[in-house]
Amino acid sequence: MHRFCGVAVLIAGAIAAQPVLAADLVTEPVHSSQWTVTLGAEGSAVPNFYGSDRYVFRPVPLIDIRPAGTPPRFHSPRESLGFGIFDTGRFRFGPVGKLIYPRKEGNDGALQGLGDIGWGLELGAFADFWAFPWLRAHGELRQGVGAHHGLVGDILVDAVVPITPQLTLSGGPRLTLESNAAVSPYFDITPDQSIASGLPVYDAKGGVYSWGLGAQVRYAWTSQWTTYTYAEYQQLSGDVGNAPLVTQRGSRNQWQVGLGLTYSFDMPALW
Repeated sequence: MHRFCGVAVLIAGAIAAQPVLAADLVTEPVHSSQWTVTLGAEGSAVPNFYGSDRYVFRPVPLIDIRPAGTPPRFHSPRESLGFGIFDTGRFRFGPVGKLIYPRKEGNDGALQGLGDIGWGLELGAFADFWAFPWLRAHGELRQGVGAHHGLVGDILVDAVVPITPQLTLSGGPRLTLESNAAVSPYFDITPDQSIASGLPVYDAKGGVYSWGLGAQVRYAWTSQWTTYTYAEYQQLSGDVGNAPLVTQRGSRNQWQVGLGLTYSFDMPALW
């Protein structure tokens, strides 16, 4: 947790010292006959399964499109993939989607006897709101398809502070809520699964899934090349945090750390 305290101090100091710099991140849209396309890749270490205390490496592709001449949009690593269909500069809204990786009991001994959960999607909508030029709130509501059929909501708040024209620090609190149908496939234990796994029968209910903090450091080497690194922490809460799979074979403390690289270029607009 010390790394988050240090980032919070830096962000607070930068806000007090130079609040006008972050205002550049919120700009009215510019109509242009060209787009700026940003492509990239991210490598991250994530829990092997929800509630796991073991970590695996996972690559993630990145893409963003904005009108040429507008500043890069801020993205938190916890955001799902989406695009704005309504954008005033201060408020942005649009569809969003997230890929859910399968959980195979053969991939981890802690899952033995619990069965497999296949691939899935979470589809829904997001909204961004810049309360101040340096403070953005991001919310998502997604419906599960495939792996689960519940509702998932994320609330992310980030202070976004340019330290120099190249270096930007950001960070803030996170909250995730999930319905019964979203948590049940991953944390319920049926009588048959109890016999096969040795874990007690359990019926997980939804509610506050987790709370946590996130922080990111981004550096623009040129107008085209940018790198960033981040750390995200979640503590599993409620019935999920008390699930036998978590308390006996995993951990309530869930980390995600990553490093990314992006490249931006202009191209003619298609419409």
